[in-house]
Amino acid sequence: MYLNDFSLSFTLILVIGWYLLQSIAYYKFFEKAGQPSWIGFVPFYNYYVHLQIIGRPVWWLFLLFVPVVNFFIALTIHLDLLKSFGRYSYKDQSLGVIFAPIYMVYIAFSSASYEGKATEMPKRVRTVGQEWFEAIVFAVFAATFIRWIFMEAYVIPTPSMERSLLVGDFLFVSKINYGPRTPKTPLQVPLTHAKIWGTEIPSYIEAIELPQFRLPSLGKVERNDVVVFNYPVNDTYNRRPDGDFHPLDLKTHYIKRCVAIPGDEIEVKTGQVYINGEKGTDPEMMQHKYFVETDQVIRDRVFSNYNIWEYGPAVTPEGKKGYVVLTTKSEAEQLVQLDFVKSAEPMFMNKENAEPRIFPNSTYFPWNADNFGPLTIPGRGFTIQVDEYTLAKYGSTIEDYEDLEDVVIEVDKLIIGGQEVSEYTFTKDYYFMMGDNRHNSEDSRYWGFVPEDNVVGEASFIWMSMDEKGSFLSKIRWNRLFNVIE
Repeated sequence: MYLNDFSLSFTLILVIGWYLLQSIAYYKFFEKAGQPSWIGFVPFYNYYVHLQIIGRPVWWLFLLFVPVVNFFIALTIHLDLLKSFGRYSYKDQSLGVIFAPIYMVYIAFSSASYEGKATEMPKRVRTVGQEWFEAIVFAVFAATFIRWIFMEAYVIPTPSMERSLLVGDFLFVSKINYGPRTPKTPLQVPLTHAKIWGTEIPSYIEAIELPQFRLPSLGKVERNDVVVFNYPVNDTYNRRPDGDFHPLDLKTHYIKRCVAIPGDEIEVKTGQVYINGEKGTDPEMMQHKYFVETDQVIRDRVFSNYNIWEYGPAVTPEGKKGYVVLTTKSEAEQLVQLDFVKSAEPMFMNKENAEPRIFPNSTYFPWNADNFGPLTIPGRGFTIQVDEYTLAKYGSTIEDYEDLEDVVIEVDKLIIGGQEVSEYTFTKDYYFMMGDNRHNSEDSRYWGFVPEDNVVGEASFIWMSMDEKGSFLSKIRWNRLFNVIE
């Protein structure tokens, strides 16, 4: 379920409900602090009085409208209000954060009395250990919140997106572009993903699993967005040491480019992507496999000069000698200008050569990575008539990702909850993802659609890039720092 998809009336009820609870708490807090209680219901003015009561400067009111900064300001004045009413303990502060504004109403109508401005109250005598503990707890909480709501750092471990993204690129991924997801598995070691650092031990406990929501976003996934998502398939990448699989929000992270959105028809013809019958937009740095014909040995430094890192000697069935390289079209054309290179031709698979691993089912659809489709991407409201071929296309998606219980597929029959159905309407949006390194990418051509609830965020910019093959002084790729990802 997604807050983005709720009706306007529901969203208004949610916002108004929160505001009313906060205002009710203010009503009593202000009365106890000697202020007119009715101010608690007046927008903005109530924040002004709040700042006066706790002793913070009035100009902090403007900081409440600065993204990211407003979170820390709101948290500070929130805890200051508790302190002004004698609530100092870690328990009060934790409950005040987790259950606000409900807990604030409880405190406001309790026996707690106003003890003065929080900023003027004597500081508690704390040991060095307590000070360090509080600092660490705050730092972990702040980092966890930013990581959940706003941005998270990732590193590129594989070459599936080269040359757009290189192995060793460190990225910031925006969560707010598509809306942050609420945690499905809340009992987890902070600042970890699926495992505790350096071990195979799961970093979470499955005793509590919550329904997942997506908070309001700036937009939705669009074609050509570079997207980070949880790899949806339950296979080796998502398997735990005990043989079970990680929960959805803790599955392995993948990064690919979205080439097709719900309702699109995708087709690949000799390596070229077509969307709804028209040629798709090719990434600027898209790579394919090329055969570079030459009778000479090409040194590593030559390939390095042309930004080619994946290559190896090869001989064609016709006896031509050379190298198989992964590179862009423009750089393949530059290689041909070298005196010792005879030609550089792309290596596309023949349409007749079906790949056994191809999605959705090579028995019914004998496609390959270079000749794929046509295939329509399902989305909410997309309805199929159930038959042998539609189940071959969409049966695994219905069974694995539609959150249905007791699904049975029998060649041309779809049985849900013991009842055979003649048609099925999808309840989620799905996306088709491909790597820019088209001949070295495990993507939707092999394992299928990415459900909307697996989407983590949009790759924003590169903040650091490290070349593991570089020397001490040249490991950092300075020209890639702070590059925006397109």
